[in-house]
Amino acid sequence: MLDLPGYPASDLRYLPREQVVAALDEVDCVEVTAQALRRHALGSTILPDEAYLPWQTPDGHSARSLGMPGAIRTDSGLDLGLKVINASLGNPDRGLARSQGLLMMFDPETAYPVCVMESAYISALRTAAVTAVSAQRLRTDPVGHLAVLGCGTLARAHLRLLPAVSDKLQTITLYDLDRSRAEALADALRADPDTADLTVRVEDSARACVDGADLVVTVTVTTEGYLAPEWFAPGALIAHVSLDDVLPEVVAAAGLVVVDDWGLVSHDDRRLLGRMWRAGTLRAPDGGYRPDATPDPTAAQVHTTLGDVLADRHPGRAEPGRLVLSNPFGMSILDVALGARVAAYAEEHDLGLRIPR
Repeated sequence: MLDLPGYPASDLRYLPREQVVAALDEVDCVEVTAQALRRHALGSTILPDEAYLPWQTPDGHSARSLGMPGAIRTDSGLDLGLKVINASLGNPDRGLARSQGLLMMFDPETAYPVCVMESAYISALRTAAVTAVSAQRLRTDPVGHLAVLGCGTLARAHLRLLPAVSDKLQTITLYDLDRSRAEALADALRADPDTADLTVRVEDSARACVDGADLVVTVTVTTEGYLAPEWFAPGALIAHVSLDDVLPEVVAAAGLVVVDDWGLVSHDDRRLLGRMWRAGTLRAPDGGYRPDATPDPTAAQVHTTLGDVLADRHPGRAEPGRLVLSNPFGMSILDVALGARVAAYAEEHDLGLRIPR
């Protein structure tokens, strides 16, 4: 018999969604996310390119799989992981969440996977946490009116976190192409003790929903822009979480455009800012143009990253009356940062299923 190399005696730990939720209930997700963004700005992360696999389902819906590795250096060592997150646009019609996936955490010494966990919840929560950090650092006044466009899983994740970061919140307006989804979310908010005292309205149009809002969160699946700059209140913060809700004119009108990572934007060819960069209608944070673009001084500009604002490398909002557009593309290091906390909590409390190697 061949003499094969040995493996560590420890088992692989698997955490289902219920236990991921339980662990994250003990974590300050907004603060962990802010720390990870700051560390990224200071060069303490590794963020490789993501792998993107698109296809059409048998029913004709667009589907994709993303493989997103990342690492973050912390005070206690190196956290490493890989998120695989898949989505099908046909899932909501089946009563299923659009996305689902797994997050693997690695041992930095052996490189072996040590913990695997359900990742859709982490992915939604870290996305909402980025919006919460943006609301804290990119608004001069507390949020009193929150507008949410799209009422699925990401909307619910945002509405779990955002009321807690603004003690002045009074009104939430909701809009979804499927009004029943918006009504169901409104009913859930009215029944939740944390939001029962707020005014919650379902609007008949996207324009009515964003009218007068201090913070607008887009969490839809549209691939066609429809939000015009004149729809927004002066000084509104737009958290452009989904792909293409705002028109290019909103980017041009914004007094501050903030992303999570300029490299992700400049390498992208699917989402609005990536397309604008390739077309020469968007400038880089240093004011530069794409090398093959004809310089246009009227082109919109990405001004900074959220991490640079957190690291005090950029002042953030400078003109209170101008629109601010926050357009995070989504970074695996944020999943890894939260996943490391989940894995540590699971180890401490012996959660999950132990799978022999």
